[in-house]
Amino acid sequence: MNDVISIIVPVYNVSKYIIETMDCVRRQTYADWELLLVEDGSTDGTAEIIQKYMERTQDARIRLLRQPSNMGAARARNRGVEEAVGRYVAYLDADDLWMPTKLEKELAFLKEKQAAFVFTGYEFADEWGRGTGKVVRVPETITYKEALKNTTIFTTTVMFDTDRISKELLMMPVMKSEDTALWWKILRNGYTAYGLDENLAKYRRGGKSLSSNKLEALRRIWNLYRRAEGMSVLNSAWHFCFWAVRAVKRRI
Repeated sequence: MNDVISIIVPVYNVSKYIIETMDCVRRQTYADWELLLVEDGSTDGTAEIIQKYMERTQDARIRLLRQPSNMGAARARNRGVEEAVGRYVAYLDADDLWMPTKLEKELAFLKEKQAAFVFTGYEFADEWGRGTGKVVRVPETITYKEALKNTTIFTTTVMFDTDRISKELLMMPVMKSEDTALWWKILRNGYTAYGLDENLAKYRRGGKSLSSNKLEALRRIWNLYRRAEGMSVLNSAWHFCFWAVRAVKRRI
């Protein structure tokens, strides 16, 4: 039985964080994984750091995949899904961190729920990966209609079962906020996302200048309603208000 978890990490100019991120994967209590590092044209020596790490650790579970040029996070994750050999797929951003039991607990939860799509709680962290104490709680389930007003699902916490959901459906749309667009696409197709309300990841906000730009975040979500979901202005505004309130609550 294939219980391998394929961990997909888009990698672009993260030389400052990538060793710590790889270390957190190798510290997982669940050991049956492969780590797919999709190098997306970094110019800061990230690829060389990964290569030396692989040579030093001699960990055959780590694979470095190189994109021909900088093609963006969506295409990098899609490349990882295509190359994955595991039944299960998990995403990890290159500057985020996992608690040591993340994979073990989340896989057990996924099997318990017989789910195709699960996610967990997480904690905000500073630039140095130190938890701030602000933990995001997650609901038991999220459906498509609920997800349109609640973007609680965080990329670094998700896991999929490709025996229950096709790799084709896991292909991320190439647009801004591609991760949220993917959750909506999956849920729109009749799936339910199950939430494990336990803090198993750290979201390092200091390393995400785009996400830190609040005005840009507002524009991206608005464009998802209008373009990805094809909503009217009125319907978009209705959902946007709910999204904004919940987004603020997660951060205060």
